[in-house]
Amino acid sequence: MARVMVAMSGGVDSSVAAALLKEEGYEVVGVTMRIWNGEPLPSREKTRGCCYGPEEEDIADAGKVAQALGIPFHVLDLRREYKTEVLDYVLREYLSARTPNPCVQCNRSVKLDKLVEKAWQAGIGFDYVATGHYARVEWAESKGRHLLKKARDETKDQSYFLSSLSQAQLGRCLFPLGNHTKKEVRRLASGFDLDVDDRPESQDFVAGGYSSLLTAAARPGPILDRQGNVLGEHRGIPFYTIGQRKGLGVSMSKALYVTSIDQKRNAVVVGTKEDVYGDELMCAQLNWIAIQGLRHPTKVKAKIRSSHRETEAVIAPLGKDEVHVKFEEPQMAITPGQAIVFYNRDVVLGGGTIERTTR
Repeated sequence: MARVMVAMSGGVDSSVAAALLKEEGYEVVGVTMRIWNGEPLPSREKTRGCCYGPEEEDIADAGKVAQALGIPFHVLDLRREYKTEVLDYVLREYLSARTPNPCVQCNRSVKLDKLVEKAWQAGIGFDYVATGHYARVEWAESKGRHLLKKARDETKDQSYFLSSLSQAQLGRCLFPLGNHTKKEVRRLASGFDLDVDDRPESQDFVAGGYSSLLTAAARPGPILDRQGNVLGEHRGIPFYTIGQRKGLGVSMSKALYVTSIDQKRNAVVVGTKEDVYGDELMCAQLNWIAIQGLRHPTKVKAKIRSSHRETEAVIAPLGKDEVHVKFEEPQMAITPGQAIVFYNRDVVLGGGTIERTTR
C-alpha cells in the first residue's frame, strides 16, 4: 500500500485525516512543522490558528495523536522558510496597501512545497501528502488533469485556500475529509479515541497576534474623505482593509467605510457603504486547474473572499497573465491582494490575485 505523509497540527481535522488513511490501509507517517521563531505574541494565549498559537502545545498534541495511532512522527524546522514565504510576504503586501491572503500563500509555498522538500531531505519517504483540508481532488481522464473540487460540506469547503496549487501538487495530495461534514469529523475523532474532538476552531491569522509584526513598520497618516478632506488620523495602513467600518475613529452622521488605501500619501480613504461596491476588477498571478488557460470570455461563479458568496461573472483574458472580471451584480469590498477563485459548479477552474478594481 502507498505511504502517505500527513501534515499534522494537533487539531481535530488533521488528526482524523491521519486516522482515516490508516484505517484505509495506507502506511501513514505524521509530520508537524515548526514555524514560529519563539518571539512572544501579544494574543497567543487567547487564540489559536493553523499558523500560530502555543506551538509547543500543538506539537505535543500532534505527537500524542501519532502515538495513539501507532504511526511514526517527525517535527521539521521550517521557521526560515515560513518567514521568507509567508511572514515577509504578509508584511510586504500590507505595506504596499494591499490585503494579503497568508493561508493561500502558505498552502502553495510552505505546506505543500517546502515541507515536502524538507521531508525528502530528512529521508522521510512517501508517495502522497495529506492534510485536513475540506476539499476533493479527482483525476479527469478526458482532460488529462487533476481537478480540485469543493468539499461535500460546503459550509466548511476550503477549496478557495487551495486554488493556487499546481497540477504536480494536486497530483500528490490526498484530502480525506472532502466527503465528510465537520460534525462527522468530530464524531470520528471521538470514535478513534484521539482526545481532540472538542478542540476549538482556529482563528484569523492577524487576530492571533501577528499584528505585532506590522506595528514597527506602520506609520500614522491621514484619514481622508473622497474629496481629500482630512477627517482624522489612522495608526498605519497595514491595519486597514477595503470595506472596513470598525476602528476608524471618525465620527460622522453616516457610517463610513474604507474605500481605498493610498500608499503614496500614506492615507486611508473613506466613504459611504455605496462607495465600497464595484462590479469589475483585474486579476493576475493566474493559476488554472481545470483548464490549461483562458482563451475567450467565459461565464463562471467567482469568489473574492473565503467567506464571500459566489457570484455570477464573466471572465475574459487580457494578455498572458491577466484576466478582466465583470460581475453580474456589484460586489462589496473588492480588495487588492486577496485571492479570487473561479468555479464551474463544484469544480475550481482556477484563480488569481486581485490587482485593482475598474469601477
